[in-house]
Amino acid sequence: MQKFYRDEIFKHNKLDDLWVIIDAKVFNLSNFAAVHPGGLAVLLDEDIAGQDATEVFFSLHRYELLQKPQYKQLQIGTVSGGQEQITPRQPGALSSVPYAEPTWLSQGFYSPYYANHHYAFQRVIRRFVDETLFPDAQALQETGKKPSQKIFDWFASMNVHAMRLGPGEHLKGRILMGGAVMPEQFDYFHELIMSQEMARIHARGYHDGAAGGNMIGLPAINNFARPEIRQAVLTEVLDGKKLVCLAISEAFAGSDVAGTRTFAKRSMDGKFWTVTGTKKWITNGHFADYFITCCRTDKGIVVLLIERGEGVETRHINTTYGPASGTAFVTFTEVRVPAENTLGPDNGSGLIVILSNFNHERWAMCCSSLSAQRLVVEECLQWSTQRRISGKPLSSQPVVRSKLAAMISRVESAQAWLENVTYQMNQMDYNAQSTRLAGQIALLKKHCTETAQATSRDAVQIFGGRGITKTGMGRFIAHYHSTVAFDAILGGTEDILGDLGVRQALKQMPKHARL
Repeated sequence: MQKFYRDEIFKHNKLDDLWVIIDAKVFNLSNFAAVHPGGLAVLLDEDIAGQDATEVFFSLHRYELLQKPQYKQLQIGTVSGGQEQITPRQPGALSSVPYAEPTWLSQGFYSPYYANHHYAFQRVIRRFVDETLFPDAQALQETGKKPSQKIFDWFASMNVHAMRLGPGEHLKGRILMGGAVMPEQFDYFHELIMSQEMARIHARGYHDGAAGGNMIGLPAINNFARPEIRQAVLTEVLDGKKLVCLAISEAFAGSDVAGTRTFAKRSMDGKFWTVTGTKKWITNGHFADYFITCCRTDKGIVVLLIERGEGVETRHINTTYGPASGTAFVTFTEVRVPAENTLGPDNGSGLIVILSNFNHERWAMCCSSLSAQRLVVEECLQWSTQRRISGKPLSSQPVVRSKLAAMISRVESAQAWLENVTYQMNQMDYNAQSTRLAGQIALLKKHCTETAQATSRDAVQIFGGRGITKTGMGRFIAHYHSTVAFDAILGGTEDILGDLGVRQALKQMPKHARL
């Protein structure tokens, strides 16, 4: 590109001949000025027209704006002797912003939990998220469409769905993440990495739409379905051809699973069930192919695998975290379900099927919640240093630094607790996890979602009006603020989980303990 001296650039400061400098790049805005979304007067300001407008530009716009084709083509050259100072993070790379990455990924720090194959695993998925998942998420977050098929195809090729079930026999013989980790090496830290990396898309609804239903629903099929049913459904889902959702909540029964009203009546010959009822707030329900459905019977609770078909209707529910999640109201009208599709016991004690995956589901939500919270910390650190008030950066204000300190402390302490729990999961079998970790995971999720909401409030204060505007500099903060409450509800509300954690602790109180 052509090089220009600053004296020459300064001459182009009129309406029909308007140049500006942004980070040592020269842009000709002569034909663009009249349609500038911020108005013509801004560009004709004496501190902008023909001048170095880098500081002003980055107080109003994100770097990504310069990378859009329609604006990139406005560049006509560079400043002679100038040097670009702003270098965005490249796809797949780690952020150099303090606390933008967990400690184990931060330069100069160490961790006892992660081996070389964890780092290799992280690099593969980070690049995919940056290059493919993030653009797809930003394009579809508000459309109501499920993620593109290329996303599910990549999940299938890398065996992502299989890995979201956690370590186990189901991974044997599979090539995981392109060979970055062997099936026998895969542990819960790999799943933690996967969950945290996939949450780096600033699109909460899309995040759940990207087969979130599979993550919370497949364990029931994997652990409780008859062998022939398990093989058939897992093959379809793990190959990216079908989607599963977990249909438990109702308008009548949320966390009160035992209060389920959807009724399943067994036929006289015992060969099928007839299901009638409704489910509400079902993640992925609008485009799911299979519904793992909690039903009431004459004897108690039964869980059935219901395939989309006659008698099954879904209606999209408008929620604040966007339509891409496929959150649905599901109606079952005299749906015939083969008895072979019963998951677990059929004698009324099917509640065990539902409860069996709560720990894993809540733990996974902690992983993604903390990742999203850390992104907000990074946004606030960057904004507070580039935004200037009265000639000084926003970070020069003690009150802003106090908020940043609180935000950093929250995410770092919660990450440390999460990694400790994850290590315990690696050492314990299922029964030990159920006994020893149910309370810890419940309290951890409560802690993660409470700190997330506190960080959301602080972030909005730091960004001001931009933090409640859907576009521009604060759009990711605005999105986070409008969706952060979901994690505090899904998988159990904070009050219920807090009570569960304390009750689990009280069960283990030694009888001889006295002050």
